[in-house]
Amino acid sequence: MQTSHHSGALDLSGVWRLTDGDGALGLEIALPGDVITALQAAGRIPDPYWGRNEFDLRWIAERDWTLTREVALDRTDLVLVLDEIDTVATIRVNGIAVLDCANAHRRWRVDISGAARVGTNLIEITLKSAIAAAAAAQQAQPFFVPWHRDNSPIPNGNMLRKPQCDFGWDWNIALAPMGIYGAMRLEPVMAQRIGRLAITQDHGAEGVTVTVAAHLEGLARTPRAFVRFEFCDEHQTVIVPDGVTDPVVTAVFRIAEPALWWPAGLGEQPLCDLSVATGQQVERRRIGLRQIELVSEPDEIGRSFLVRVNGRPVFCRGANWIPADALAGRITREGVRELLQSAADANMNMIRIWGGGRYEPDWLHDICDELGLLVWQDFMFACNLYPSTPEFLAEVAAEVQDVVARLHHHASTALWCGDNELIGMLSWFPESRRDRDRYLVSYDRLNRGIEAALMATDPGANWWPSSPSPGPLSFGDAWHDDSAGDMHFWSVWHEGQDFDHYRDVAPRFCSEFGFQSYPSMAAIRRFAAPEDFNISAPVFESHQKNRGGNARIAETMFRYFRFPTGFEDFVYLSQVQQGLAIRTAVGHWRGLKPRCMGTLYWQLNDTWPVCSWSSLDHGGGWKILHHMARHFYAPVTVNAVPVEGGIALRAVNDTALPVTLRISASALSMDGSKRALDEVEVTVPTDAAIEALRTCVLAPGEMLVYRWTGPAGVAGTDHFAPGPYKSYDLRDPQIAMQVRDIGDGWKISLGCSAPAFFVALEADIPGRFSDAGFLLLPGDPVDITFTPAEPGARPNLTLRHLYGATCIAPAR
Repeated sequence: MQTSHHSGALDLSGVWRLTDGDGALGLEIALPGDVITALQAAGRIPDPYWGRNEFDLRWIAERDWTLTREVALDRTDLVLVLDEIDTVATIRVNGIAVLDCANAHRRWRVDISGAARVGTNLIEITLKSAIAAAAAAQQAQPFFVPWHRDNSPIPNGNMLRKPQCDFGWDWNIALAPMGIYGAMRLEPVMAQRIGRLAITQDHGAEGVTVTVAAHLEGLARTPRAFVRFEFCDEHQTVIVPDGVTDPVVTAVFRIAEPALWWPAGLGEQPLCDLSVATGQQVERRRIGLRQIELVSEPDEIGRSFLVRVNGRPVFCRGANWIPADALAGRITREGVRELLQSAADANMNMIRIWGGGRYEPDWLHDICDELGLLVWQDFMFACNLYPSTPEFLAEVAAEVQDVVARLHHHASTALWCGDNELIGMLSWFPESRRDRDRYLVSYDRLNRGIEAALMATDPGANWWPSSPSPGPLSFGDAWHDDSAGDMHFWSVWHEGQDFDHYRDVAPRFCSEFGFQSYPSMAAIRRFAAPEDFNISAPVFESHQKNRGGNARIAETMFRYFRFPTGFEDFVYLSQVQQGLAIRTAVGHWRGLKPRCMGTLYWQLNDTWPVCSWSSLDHGGGWKILHHMARHFYAPVTVNAVPVEGGIALRAVNDTALPVTLRISASALSMDGSKRALDEVEVTVPTDAAIEALRTCVLAPGEMLVYRWTGPAGVAGTDHFAPGPYKSYDLRDPQIAMQVRDIGDGWKISLGCSAPAFFVALEADIPGRFSDAGFLLLPGDPVDITFTPAEPGARPNLTLRHLYGATCIAPAR
């Protein structure tokens, strides 16, 4: 657990007074927190996420807001510490301005000795309108700097160092919220303090050497001041050089027989406690011993891209992370842990913290360390162009140094990426197309400044300039070129290509690709009333932020399925086809390893209840895609891929040992009868993908069903439909269901008389099913468990499957 502790600190979190700029509104606000959540809690505004309330609440971001609190002090030599002030703010103590700041991504420390007094003190924090501040910053630019208008209905967000999705995104509400989200405290002024820790690891044949450098700030007042280091039960005391301002004090620890940290699925995640102390200040970290390399080298294809951990190439299986809520005051550690645990439970080993959100708090990275989730960390620049004035670049450099110093030591930190899709924006806007040289030079100044600040803070960091990118100083089209670097592949969703198009590319590492679905009914009921259960209803369209998204979902259904019979079936089927899309891509690309060494689908989570590409609903519920991901991201799996002359079954092994699998393939008729095709036993080498068998073409009306078994419980069943599902004459599966209380949950036993495709259960209470979107076959009963969020609660269950959603006429 990463902490910074000062024994004399005074915590300022708690209840403050909130007023608007005109003094018309006054109420209490809990800090850390955000203004919009406080207004709702006080009954001054309705739920921003309900209906179309978003559009009636944008006035909040047009106003200034002031936070005030009185605090009693018995001394005046104090430093005010504030983290994540969102965004443009003036801080006053007893009416004296002590800080003007305009970066939500930084930590701030300001000496208030000249303003504080013994007794009662008034602290005022004025949060200025981000809309007004951004417009003023745009006007001050030497030339216009465009932003992505399709994403952000609130303009000029690229002018501020604030989460870019706060101004709206193609999955986010646009409210430009404000508040304070991190630490709030007063600390005694110290003559000398630990400013930051720089922690490096050197892995060699004789073990691991960990070097901890304490970068001190100030000048020690007493001779023979010292810093105490403790790591892995070893203590060191190092004397601070006398008379030196801002010295660096270093301790070196050698571990001859290290217990190495590994990503999830490849080993354990041991963490060693580190503490560094001087005077009354103690800094604590947890360190995992590991070596992570980003390997990107020219090869016969183009340029490789892979992550190597402790000398071993790792196929990265995961998804993109966005903020856990659109309103930061609603984010909780418990909720975030549940989201990350869901990622680990779906066999993921990496998340990409996307560049249009926020740098996450230390504790999120602590959780990733514990779960073995590698972190691809973007710097917070996304889908816009940005200023390159000296003032802006200086602010960015300070931001990068602050964030890297805070996060670099985490075992999970795999690589740092300069931005999200800024290279593509050079060709997106009319201004940058007309004057590409100007905007390219401006971008290069920003990108090089980010890299320089990163390397100055952590010289051994893994750096990638942009995502997607073919490589350093390459500004090519990484949306369509699959030969080099990392790729964002959006042709299926944004260009309307069919799912088979995923098999037309062979990326080296695909760090974004996705397909939308609707949120689950439980999430829909949190923003829409039954009379709005229609995808064309204004409420529903206001919760679809991607232009043409609803039409694209419906168009895809026409391509693959008979049209659903009712609204809830439509929602269900949208999640089925989302899962099919991503399963198609991942199954093919995993089978191409080592050419392809990573798939991170867009996106893991949602910021509010919305139609989106996520596999987890807002609040953490599992969509069908997430259940499918648990299967298609299994370390050992088998995938079906159409090839010339038939269908190939490719076996994939991401584990550290060879795996022997027995694989059988059969032709499945819609009455449930099966025709055996082939059966093989194959040994899949370590970190490999091989073709296990190839079947002949199926007869009309047949699908391929295949099974595999291996050691230590490795087993699976899946199917492949050569034609669209609408072309098959599905039978009523007549599913029989029995429900039993098993103490900590419920067991649901399912059987059928004909094949049932994409079977899913829904409950009217919060909880998690053990599986969804699965194939149920005659003579092959399936047991599903439901674990309610509230122990002992009994659910009312709704059963869904493809036949029921598309072939049964609705009751009249």
